[in-house]
Amino acid sequence: MNLTDRPRRLRRDGVRELVSETSLSPEDLIAPVFVDATTDERVPIQSMPGHERVPIDQAVDRVEEVLETGVEAVMLFGIPESKDPQGSRAWAEDGVVQKATRRITAETDAYVITDVCLCEYTDHGHCGVVEETAAEDPDLTVKNDETLELLGKIAVSQAEAGAEMVAPSSMTDGMVGAIREALDDAGFSDVPIMSYAAKYESSFYGPFRDAADGAPAFGDRRHYQMDPANREEATREVRLDVEQGADVLMVKPALPYLDIVRDVDREFDYPVAAYNVSGEYAMLHAAAEKGWLDLDAAATESLLSIKRAGADLILTYFAEDVARRL
Repeated sequence: MNLTDRPRRLRRDGVRELVSETSLSPEDLIAPVFVDATTDERVPIQSMPGHERVPIDQAVDRVEEVLETGVEAVMLFGIPESKDPQGSRAWAEDGVVQKATRRITAETDAYVITDVCLCEYTDHGHCGVVEETAAEDPDLTVKNDETLELLGKIAVSQAEAGAEMVAPSSMTDGMVGAIREALDDAGFSDVPIMSYAAKYESSFYGPFRDAADGAPAFGDRRHYQMDPANREEATREVRLDVEQGADVLMVKPALPYLDIVRDVDREFDYPVAAYNVSGEYAMLHAAAEKGWLDLDAAATESLLSIKRAGADLILTYFAEDVARRL
């Protein structure tokens, strides 16, 4: 009996696919969409090849392009026409995400998820309310309780516009509880919350901050996003969000934190999402442009690794390209 060839027998074409342990489908993927209230034409995002900011009038067309690939869910990010210290355009009835959501839900079958944060809407670029003297403060952090009230207002305004799920991303302590209470009080108890439950202070966010015009004008976010050195802290953070009513648990970024994705999947009996962020997308494109790797193969392998680690949902800029090949 020859046992040495046993592993290879199951790697031949035909049977290889039958015994694959992990698979991807378009239904696993969520496509980010950037809607820009400051433009009346599509604007390419230079650091994210293949992606654009789209005007509100073209938001439906953009989402239809996503749906044609088989991807059924989109995450909306907004670039407002004006900014202020409070980020008040984030919860305005005629805000960019609110307008786009109404049109998309009325004219498409997409499942619409909306980002709940303030960094794109504040003139200082931070994810919450800051002190007036924050620009001179090396130990800057957001004012937590004041920010919670605003996050609740944003979530309610987006639900009123038709958002089917809201996704708070600010890593503000207590954000899930505050948003759940605000949604319930406004009659939106059926709107689920996908919390960025373990969001790290990462160097992989750079291209997104260009795309969403949300880079901090001063300081950084290390005092309210997680330390990349910490693993057990992620479990504590996620548990708090579960206790406050989170329905889906997000880990961000994905590839450098696959151990965290695995931990969350094993520890909690909730759907796990992972954000394959802009820097992960951009670095594969940069390497492919140099001829150093096959972009399609590397993108698919990356998403498979995220799914294999335990993610049920993957928010990724590769969503459309990968879905077309599945």
